Amino acid sequence: MNRIPTAIPDVLILEPRVFGDDRGFFYVSYNEAQLLDLPGLDGPARFVQDNHSRSARHVLRGLHYQIRQPQGKLVRVIAGEVFDVAVDIRRGSPTYGRWVGATLSAENKRQMWIPSGFAHGFLVTSESAEFLYKTTDYWAPEHERCLAWNDPALAIDWPIQGEPVLSDKDKLGKPLAEAEVFA
Repeated sequence: MNRIPTAIPDVLILEPRVFGDDRGFFYVSYNEAQLLDLPGLDGPARFVQDNHSRSARHVLRGLHYQIRQPQGKLVRVIAGEVFDVAVDIRRGSPTYGRWVGATLSAENKRQMWIPSGFAHGFLVTSESAEFLYKTTDYWAPEHERCLAWNDPALAIDWPIQGEPVLSDKDKLGKPLAEAEVFA
């Protein structure tokens, strides 16, 4: 697994070694031994939940995080393409309020590691996309929070013209200046 650094050292792009021929391809999408030292973990990665979502073009999900029971996420796309974003919301971090984004697709097979302490979201840039992610803690809706996808202080360069399709919950996302963040 090739590790590609991002502008925020704790967030990584992971690129698997793909074996392919005219029959198709094979790759290892997760190997615990190769990922024991992911940044932002206190010890070995322990994933407790797998999630799968399908979304149509221009759907933007996020920017989500859990203020208690924070989740590290290992995310990938198995059909279509998304622009995936992680925002550092760890007050006191040298990269607080900064974001990184990457294109994840079924074609490039890249994954993104987003440690706890980050808000996460993605925009579907293909006709549809299927998005898989492993989490280091369980979903706890009572602790879920949402940053505004279009907060001018974050200035995320989403690859969309016009407005994305948002859930009612995501329409209520707060700007970083008003959001509950990690100490």
